[in-house]
Amino acid sequence: MAKISKDELIQAVEEMSVLELAELVKALEDKFGVSAQAMVAAPTNGAAQASDAEPKEEQTSFNVIIAVTGANKIGVIKALRELVPTLGLKEAKDLVDAAPKEVMTAVNKKTADEAKEKLTAAGATIELK
Repeated sequence: MAKISKDELIQAVEEMSVLELAELVKALEDKFGVSAQAMVAAPTNGAAQASDAEPKEEQTSFNVIIAVTGANKIGVIKALRELVPTLGLKEAKDLVDAAPKEVMTAVNKKTADEAKEKLTAAGATIELK
């Protein structure tokens, strides 16, 4: 197997679609027996008290998740393709069929709200995380 450089790997990942990235993450999880989910540790008493005293930072990065597709699947696919123009018809359909599914990652609040509005108008139930 030819060894690829870190730069080549990064370039390949940059060129992948959302669906291809999701498949890559799943394959890596399966291959190495790990999970891409962030680990959450219970805070100790000192940490809990310190966090209560500090003001909470406002979330600036959101993930848009289609929780439920709804009855108008075609409308949701069209809205999703408007929001993510790099998605092909099959990729968009696969994402909608796989609900609940993350469709946009680390977008700003304005973009997340616009996506939620369009997808909700098309009949989907959306979660922002």
